Formats: sequence, structure tokens, C-alpha cells
Amino acid sequence: MTTLKSLLLGTALACLVGCGNEPTSQTPSLHLDTLIVNGKVYDGSGRPPQALAVGISADRIAFVGDHRSVKLQADRVIDASGLMVTPGFIDPHTHALADLLSSERHLNTNYLTQAVTTVIVGNDGEGAYQVEHLAQRLTKNGIGSNVGFLVGHGAVRIDVMGRDNRKPTAQEQKAMEDRVDQAMREGALGLSSGLYYSPGNYADTDEVVALAKVAARYGGLYESHIRDESSYTVGFLPALEEAITIGAEAKIPVHLAHIKALGVDVWGQSEQAVTMIEQARGNGQQITADQYPWRASGTHLRNALVPRWMLADSFEKYQQRLRDPKLAAELNAAIAENIRRRGGPESLLLVTGNDPSLVNKTLAAIAAEQNTTPVAAALMVLKTGKARVISFNMNATDIERFMRQDWVVTSSDGNDRHPRKYASFPKKFVAYVGEDKLMSVASFVHRSSGLTADIFGIDQRGYITPGYYADIAVIDQAQYAPQADYRHWDRLSTGVRFLLVNGVLAIDEGKTQAVFGGRPLLKKP
Repeated sequence: MTTLKSLLLGTALACLVGCGNEPTSQTPSLHLDTLIVNGKVYDGSGRPPQALAVGISADRIAFVGDHRSVKLQADRVIDASGLMVTPGFIDPHTHALADLLSSERHLNTNYLTQAVTTVIVGNDGEGAYQVEHLAQRLTKNGIGSNVGFLVGHGAVRIDVMGRDNRKPTAQEQKAMEDRVDQAMREGALGLSSGLYYSPGNYADTDEVVALAKVAARYGGLYESHIRDESSYTVGFLPALEEAITIGAEAKIPVHLAHIKALGVDVWGQSEQAVTMIEQARGNGQQITADQYPWRASGTHLRNALVPRWMLADSFEKYQQRLRDPKLAAELNAAIAENIRRRGGPESLLLVTGNDPSLVNKTLAAIAAEQNTTPVAAALMVLKTGKARVISFNMNATDIERFMRQDWVVTSSDGNDRHPRKYASFPKKFVAYVGEDKLMSVASFVHRSSGLTADIFGIDQRGYITPGYYADIAVIDQAQYAPQADYRHWDRLSTGVRFLLVNGVLAIDEGKTQAVFGGRPLLKKP
């Protein structure tokens, strides 16, 4: 049976069941590859669960309804008694590309075990503009999850003008716009920016607006790690206002990456931020956000502590500046202030570095061991090369206020050495659905699947609907839980009993399968 015939027949059968008709000799039969029965089906819309069966033929959902009222045959029947059936979750902010391109981690197991079937890459302004080439590489390599692409402002800026701290010439601006245009024609979902990072922070608002207008022509969105989530430069609320302005001037939907109030100076500003966003939404702008459910952020130590002017040009020049005695006083003062705004040296946990003896220690502990100041300890680590840090810089009130908003979806911002890569979705489920009861199960599912698909324009995914792609999770609510924590960041989550990616069983009876059912998702104009 062709996919089209399956779609039409499944839709017709679902309608018959919904109308309460009993099967007769005239009722058409349907042969399925997989049939999921006896589960509580959350369809991704936010509606309460229903006792429905879900049938899959090839890579599509071919049937949703009461399996006892129609003639169904299936090669595999999954009994989901006591389990919930959901769309596969969609993570709108990941750093999974390197894993997907690798030969060891391209199954994307850490996401599959969270019930995530689609990840977005290219966030924070990092996305390459050669989208078709990237999709071909991923297809050849084989991938365990689906993947969508954002083209990055920072990436095209580096390609055109390196890491120069200056405005682009007219020719350079046009070259950047051409690269964004190519990416959108090749299937990117939109433009991302990382205006907090180098070289994104060297750009003014007009530069970004011009690129966002290109993405808008193709129906894309503007996704941004805003210029400041704290008090580093312009401040959290002015940076948020800049993102809203970019959306208004470019006439493009705005999606705020990992929304947070980072650091003691801006704790409590979530209330004003929500008011600003609600006002813009009330004026007709499309503004949404994603959030990971952790108190600690994670980034390179240099991004956390070093002023942006130090990071211009190359890594080698940055290292030279660290050692320049003429810059020492200014640099030391900046590092001291950045340690303070992130909550003090006790709040900074080193998780990678060239000196293994320092890993999994706070900056305060390192300073005490070295009998020196936190600033001197930070400089010592910075001079040894690249290092990553987890900083406990958010408070519960802000996290919960953002999480209550119905325009905030689930994400991980997943990268190595932070448990958010392995456990963000179950962490949110356990902590904020089960324990704090900030949202219902249906809302959690909607804001982890259907709503995310709608925001990013991912067609025919995110919902359990006949004709949609068969990205489906069967989850044991009692066992769905994070196992990773800050010191054991790479422990796989538990509770996903079955997971289908494009109809392929990626998790079967709780065991990850060595199959690569994922696909690049290209949004062609």
C-alpha cells in the first residue's frame, strides 16, 4: 500500500471511529507495520489524553482511533497499557551537529533516550550556510534523529570578514546577505544569532536586521541568543528590546534562545521581561522562547569571564592579550566583576580543562588550593588553553516565571559536560510537571512537540495525526526521569519504552537499537 493510500484510508477510518460507526463487511481493512494499543495518547495539541490506537505504515501515521472498531492487521503490536503515547519531542536548541557528523555518536542516543526525535542545529549564530552539503553529509553518515538547520549570523560574518571588530562594508554586508539567501533556499529554517559571543557582538542592530529580512522572505524565523542575558554590556532588558526591534523591523517571527535572567544583577527581571514580550505579542508580533530546566548555565570560561574586546581576531592573539602586562589591570578588573555577576567563585564549576587536577572543582576551591585569588586562579586556567565552566547563576523564581508562559517551549542547549545534553526533557517533566506542578502533562507534551514544530515551521511533525511522519514515543511516566547530574553529566535518561523515528523503532522495549532512522529536514521555499 502506498503512503498516499495509507494516509487517505487512515483518515477515513479515524473519522468512522469518531462518528461511532461499528465495523461491517464493507469496512475497509488496513495492514500496518506497527500498531500501538491501550496507551494514553497525548496528540501534541495540548488536549487531554485519549484512549486511542496509533497505526504506522512505512514512515507515516496511517491510523488514529479505536482499533477494536475497524479491521486492522499489523506486523508488530505494541501494548502501551499504563504508558503514555506522545509525538517525538523536538529540541529547538542543541549543539548536536558534531555528534551527528561523527562515526561514534551519530545515533544521538542521549536525545533519543529523552524521547527527542528531532534536533535543531546552527543555534547561537553558528550555523553554516552550505545547508544542502551539510544535509548530504549527514544522510551519508546516517543519523539516529531528525535534524533541522539554522543559518548563523556569526558563521556568515566570519566567512566574509573574519573576527574583525568593525562594521561591514557595503560589499561585505551584501556578501553576508547572499549567504543567508543561499541557506534559506537550500532549506534552513531561519537565521540564528549569538550577539553575546564574538564576533556576533561586534555587529550593530542594523546589520542583523538586514540579514533577518532575507530570512523573512523565505518564511523563516529569527532565533537569538540575545546580546546580554545579564549585565555584561547593554543589560538584559535592553538586549531583549533589541531582539523585539529586530523582529519588528525585519517583519520576522522572533524566537528567544534559552530565556533566562543570568546573574545576581538581573535576578527578578523576568517579570519585566515577560511584560515586554506580552506587550509585543499583543501588538501582533510573533515572539516565542525556549528554556532549559536547570539553575546552571554552561559555556567556555573565556565567554563567562573575559571581556569581548579581548576575543577579537584569532585565538592566538587572545592568548597574547592575556599575557600583556599593559592590559593586566583592566583585564583583572573585568574578570573580578564577571565573577561577581555570576554569583562568586563558589558558583563557577570547572568541567573541562587542560589540567585534569582542576576539573570538577569550583573556582573558589582552585584558588584556595593555589593559595591565590579567584582572579589569579581564573587567569591561570585561561592561559592553559580552552576550558568550560558551569555557573550556577539563575534563581528559581525567574526560572518558574518563564516556564509558566505558554509561549516558552522545552530545549536543552545541550553540550558536553553539562547534564542538560542528556536529561533536559525528563528533568522538566519530573521537576516541573510532577513535583512543582507548574504545568499539566498535556501542556508539557505540547510545549515539547507540537508547539515547537509550529514555531519553527517543521511540517507534518510534532503531532499524532494521520498522514504525519511517524515520530512517536511510548513513555513510562513513572520511570521517565533524568539520571545525569552536574558531576555525572553523561548518564542516559530512563523511561522511554519505545521510540519511532520516521516509523523506525529506535528504542524497543527500553533498549536503544543500532538503526539510523533520522533525516535532515529541509524547508524548501
